[in-house]
Amino acid sequence: MSDYLSDVQRYDAGADASVVEKIVKHLGIALRSKDASLVSCSDKSELDRVREKWCVKKLGATDDAAADAVIGKVCETMQGDRQKQRVTFYYLVAKEMGQLGNL
Repeated sequence: MSDYLSDVQRYDAGADASVVEKIVKHLGIALRSKDASLVSCSDKSELDRVREKWCVKKLGATDDAAADAVIGKVCETMQGDRQKQRVTFYYLVAKEMGQLGNL
């Protein structure tokens, strides 16, 4: 858990550990696989999956274009990371959408 929190804190120094923990619990077993624990911004199907499974289903987004814009912004924010941790990516998407408090 502390590894996830420290990665998130590279982008948000004031990240709430309980919010990060909720994202980790939501992702569950997917984090055990190295490939599934990462997000690829160059893979359109991966980004579509983030939009559908995280933005729409979990965060309640109703506008696909707005969700795609948020995902694109997070990809830009994390562009310096060769391997983008899924927990951090999801946290930043939720923060950008103003949904951290609803997790």
